[in-house]
Amino acid sequence: MAGDTPARYPLGLASRRPERIRAVVNALLYASDIIMLVFGFVLGYTARMVLPFFPVPPSQPEFSRYVPTLVLHVGTIVTLFYLSRMYHQPRATSRIDQFRNVVGLVTIGALIVSGVQELLFKNTFFDPVDYPRSMFFYVWFFSIVLVAAGRETHRALRRQLRERGIERENLLIVGMGKIARDITRKIKHSPELGYRIVGIVSVRQRQRNHILGIPVIGDHHELPYLIDAYSVEQVIIALPDAQRNELVDLITLCRRGRVDIKIYPDIFAYMARDLSVDDLGGLPLLTVRDIALRGWKLSLKRWLDVVGALTGLILLSPLMLLTALLIRLESPGPIFYTQERMGLDGRPFQMIKFRTMYQDAEAAGPGWTVENDPRVTRIGRFMRRTSWDELPQLVNVLLGEMSLVGPRPERPVYVQQFRERIPRYMERHREKAGMTGWAQINGLRGDTSIEERTAFDLWYVENWSLWLDIKIIIRTLISIVLRRAENAY
Repeated sequence: MAGDTPARYPLGLASRRPERIRAVVNALLYASDIIMLVFGFVLGYTARMVLPFFPVPPSQPEFSRYVPTLVLHVGTIVTLFYLSRMYHQPRATSRIDQFRNVVGLVTIGALIVSGVQELLFKNTFFDPVDYPRSMFFYVWFFSIVLVAAGRETHRALRRQLRERGIERENLLIVGMGKIARDITRKIKHSPELGYRIVGIVSVRQRQRNHILGIPVIGDHHELPYLIDAYSVEQVIIALPDAQRNELVDLITLCRRGRVDIKIYPDIFAYMARDLSVDDLGGLPLLTVRDIALRGWKLSLKRWLDVVGALTGLILLSPLMLLTALLIRLESPGPIFYTQERMGLDGRPFQMIKFRTMYQDAEAAGPGWTVENDPRVTRIGRFMRRTSWDELPQLVNVLLGEMSLVGPRPERPVYVQQFRERIPRYMERHREKAGMTGWAQINGLRGDTSIEERTAFDLWYVENWSLWLDIKIIIRTLISIVLRRAENAY
């Protein structure tokens, strides 16, 4: 095909160097896991004679006797990692998800080794010695800690390489509409994703020569030549309104070598984020809407809310008392501020917060809080930045009016406006309002797009799980401690 490529395309734009670098970086992840598992086993062996958490034996066999078990330990866990796609992680992997996966897979691997090592090695040249319970737990613990630390170090290394442009993949964006611009902006502002946008391809008509500084390098019928000429490794088709036959044609044109093709979903795919297939007497049916929170899951979520609210109120009561004193000392007025919000099924309730504004701040009517809002007090600015003003809502959670995690409640005056112009807006009220939520930890709070918030809230409502709630709570606490709360005014 290279012989048919027009001369105006810059053949040989990219070398194979980035591909070799990626191979080395991927190999380093395998090496990191293996080395850390070996160190974890060695530390577990040593800790048995040093740490007092279990009875310390008078002596133990030489380490060489445990080498077969060590090899089985490393081989089993690395194999589980591979089968669970731990070496094929998405570009934006959550640290919390990765740590959970490490804990789960190392635990399963350690149990397998404990159960089968004697079965495999008994009456062989590798006849094993006793694998005591204390050593098992030490090996398990140190393996988790060291593997997690090694993967975090590898993650930081890969991020540095991507930000410096050393390990990046050439990316082509097909489309010139709003979605294409949003994707371009996201990639340009996120170098850690590891993409280099080589250009944008027009589909229906070329409206401009550049989009956000990225050149429009051709039309869609030139895709095979462009992919070869620019050594493209990833193609994103950003045409959410494309017809089926149009998408099929574009995908066919992009099938060159080892190019990965990604398609921005249309509105149907958005509404059915987690499509599942049901069976009706042999007839396949796609489930596009299946409410996640119902039945016993509601009881489980309520249990988490009650335990979390009680724990928070008990542990934080001294600090909440100090906060009340500081509020009173800075400005006259009540310590708490109650405001009507819309909760489950659109029912109103009184949400409690620490007062962060001067008294009568909304005498002229309600309004969004913006950056450097003069109505906010000094202590109030700190509380909003750290979300400390939300703590009294633990009382709302305890009373069952709110949940620890859920869509953030809005005031009735805003709900009335939003429901008239935002499709499916009221569906976010199928669940209890939350102190924090999926939209908030993704930076959608304060003066941000209501449409985007609604999309994130609906995704949460239809994809709820106990682990998702725990992850959102952990990320919220981290953002508060590190003061990373975005758009918190």
